[in-house]
Amino acid sequence: MSSTERARAALQLAFVGDSLAAPAHWYYRPAEILRDFPPLGIQELRPCPARHPGAIMSLHSTKRGGRSGRGKTNAKPAAEIIGEVILKGRRDYWKQSGTHYHHELPAGENTLNAWCARWLTEDLTEHGGYDSERWLARYIDRMTADPPAHPDTYAESYHRGFFANWIAGAPARDCGAVTHDTASIGALVTVTPLALTLLRPATENVTRSLADTQSICRQHAAFTHPDPLVDRVIDAYVILLDRLIHRAPDTPADPAWFCQAAMAVPGVRIEGLLEAKTSQAVASRFSIACYLDGSWPIVCALAARHLDSPREALLVNTNLGGDNVHRGWVLGSLLGAAQAPGSSVPWFDELHRYEELKRMIDAWETRFSI
Repeated sequence: MSSTERARAALQLAFVGDSLAAPAHWYYRPAEILRDFPPLGIQELRPCPARHPGAIMSLHSTKRGGRSGRGKTNAKPAAEIIGEVILKGRRDYWKQSGTHYHHELPAGENTLNAWCARWLTEDLTEHGGYDSERWLARYIDRMTADPPAHPDTYAESYHRGFFANWIAGAPARDCGAVTHDTASIGALVTVTPLALTLLRPATENVTRSLADTQSICRQHAAFTHPDPLVDRVIDAYVILLDRLIHRAPDTPADPAWFCQAAMAVPGVRIEGLLEAKTSQAVASRFSIACYLDGSWPIVCALAARHLDSPREALLVNTNLGGDNVHRGWVLGSLLGAAQAPGSSVPWFDELHRYEELKRMIDAWETRFSI
């Protein structure tokens, strides 16, 4: 595969990883996944149910990031964020205990963060490059649209915190809020198309080093996820994508690259997990929640263990539960970039908006092909 084909597969499989995991997002008991998706858990693209056995969306703040009564913003917001600023018309889903976070999304549909990555990909393609002010304007426009410009019913803490600061009058580039879960795997979702684009600058007369790409990606993520661990993991993620995409045509991906990347989390080593009997044993070492100190090592370990089987890796990740959606996005991007020649991208042509996504990625590939 050429570097262009690898970058394309990375983006395609990221959308798959997000959608595949959505029905079991934030399930924390494996038995409940087996019960709700019999007999073996999720084995294909499935619709999201109306109800969720462990949902705590009704406990999350609708005025800021974090839980109700928690989280810091620049000022006390004057309005409800959910229903009045973003997710217009969807406030009622947050009032009911047990509502699924992605209430009744069709099989193969994507969650909100993947839609944000889609908006950024479209912006990069339309303009031939990245501009942070233009991206922030597009993000605000899409998120505050009425009706919403996406089908999801849930917005992560970082979206709520951002818009709480925005309606309080903060400049868009200073609206990133700090909560208990700022250092989360969701920070990497929009970094993915940005990094893939900056690593293949065909239409710009720009000499950009790997360090330059890392810096731009860190600055981009800081608009919504200002955190030093996010910065460390982004640096490792960019290096890993670069190695995977630009490796020699007949060179397979090296599991050691993923072991090195996992060390972005201080004190973490995953080499010993690569030979574990089950992938579930990998997750037992780390939290399956959104926090980067657990989610990033899990992604690296699953990718290293399943370099030749992205389908199996994504199914394992999905049925681990927790923040499997955003892990799935990042895992998909890495395994897509690691694919061998002649490999297909599982489930991509079954996604709910396949034709739209294919046209978008075709246009992006054409604009930035090398």
